[in-house]
Amino acid sequence: MAFSEPSELTPIGHSGGRIFTSGGRSLVLEDDEIRLVSVGVDIGSSTTHMVLSRIVLQRRDNRYLVTSREVTHESDVLLAPYSTGDTAGDTLDGDALREFFDRQYAEAGVSPDEIDTGALIMTGVAVRRTNSRIIADVFSQIAGRFVSVSAGDALETQLSAFGSGAVSRSEANGNRTMNIDIGGGTSKIAVCADGEVQAVTAIDVGARILAFDSEGRVTRIEEAARWLAAKAALELEMGAVPDGDGLSRLVELMADHLFAAMQTGSPAKATADLLRLEPLPAGPAPDAISFSGGVAEYVYGRDQRDHGDLGPRLAAAIRERVSGWGPELQVAEQGIRATVVGASQYTVQVSGTTIFVEPTSLLPLRNVPVLMPQLPLEREELDADEITVAVKDALQAFDSMPKDQPVALCYRWQGSATFGRLDAFCRGVAAGMAEYTSNGLPLVLVGDGDVGGLVGIHVNEELSLPIPVVSIDGLTLQAFDFIDIGGLLAVSGAVPVVIKSLVFPATAALGRDVAF
Repeated sequence: MAFSEPSELTPIGHSGGRIFTSGGRSLVLEDDEIRLVSVGVDIGSSTTHMVLSRIVLQRRDNRYLVTSREVTHESDVLLAPYSTGDTAGDTLDGDALREFFDRQYAEAGVSPDEIDTGALIMTGVAVRRTNSRIIADVFSQIAGRFVSVSAGDALETQLSAFGSGAVSRSEANGNRTMNIDIGGGTSKIAVCADGEVQAVTAIDVGARILAFDSEGRVTRIEEAARWLAAKAALELEMGAVPDGDGLSRLVELMADHLFAAMQTGSPAKATADLLRLEPLPAGPAPDAISFSGGVAEYVYGRDQRDHGDLGPRLAAAIRERVSGWGPELQVAEQGIRATVVGASQYTVQVSGTTIFVEPTSLLPLRNVPVLMPQLPLEREELDADEITVAVKDALQAFDSMPKDQPVALCYRWQGSATFGRLDAFCRGVAAGMAEYTSNGLPLVLVGDGDVGGLVGIHVNEELSLPIPVVSIDGLTLQAFDFIDIGGLLAVSGAVPVVIKSLVFPATAALGRDVAF
């Protein structure tokens, strides 16, 4: 995609970097329509799968927006292949992964060279260093086109809430919608209202914490399964067939703890011991609930097959508890593929009315994840400590992101840009992002107003922080965006910004029927 330099950009000299202002700008791209081949890949502890799509984007003012998304191929769901030489069962088999993806591309009639963009999401054991290297090697030919997301519990919970449609339904229906994403190793719970994720938690309850072969013999035992089995008076041994009544007790106990985690407020200690995040804060029960993840296929009757795990039994126990709870059971737009958000949408904007970059050699930056904390910027007097806490809270969603790449903090400036307000904002943000900048990474700030240059100057000069700074503005971003920030344009000094927004589909995958 090509673009021209913005109009009416005038550089203003400054000792601490380069700042630019404009009286108006336009972005001219070669075509009004762009067609992309996109891939979404999810590699987790229990399953691996992919979705191929064709996306059409059309220009709307200075942005390209998705106007259609057609799923052209959904892969089989591959049970995560582990290396036969790994006794702990934690190292993925790179050859098996490569063979699987080669076969899927062949079945779809698409060459990896034809892929324009995509999202690669890694969860569970996939994010461990050894596995990350294996996955990088598998996708080495097209890795540069991917947005790679290492999703920790908090981020994965939010991704599944968006991918399942719970976030959009909460906005459309004006209610509280809870989404429960039940996977192989964990269950993620998100409470959504007014089109936002308001609270999340996660618990060590999943369909494949215990796995079996075709004869019913145990082939995998996770630590959570051992802990729960002890509570259920069930003996577990690798290679042995467990007692049927004991398995039933185990599944009932798992469903009890999951249902307890779905309630707000402080859970009992036994449930709290299984939580991977803080419990849901006290609040009203949801108006509606939906399920995603692998077990959702059983909850909604989409799958009846036995995959050698606890999925069918767990789904039945959950349906029994939910039926008498009260909230409306809604159909999630995506089940097992909720976290495979499909692809990235490429949009292009030119940054702001003022920017600050010091040193200019920082640019370009690529695939920078966008952080969107809930900042209290509407007050007349800003509190730096409150801003720091808000930034640190938001960073918890990035708990598994590599600490050797920058994160772009997005803010929506409100009110006047007085010295006192700027000072509190900059000090709060700098303290909140210190985990990243202390490692030598730049402080990357993205605003939607016209204060980017002032913010950059204040951090660089007034706070005298010995850190590189990129402060741009005039951009419209959203949660789960990734951005590329290009180098300074030679004449104007503006910077082009490519925004990669994850596309959450609005309809069930391939029109699958749902049985209740």
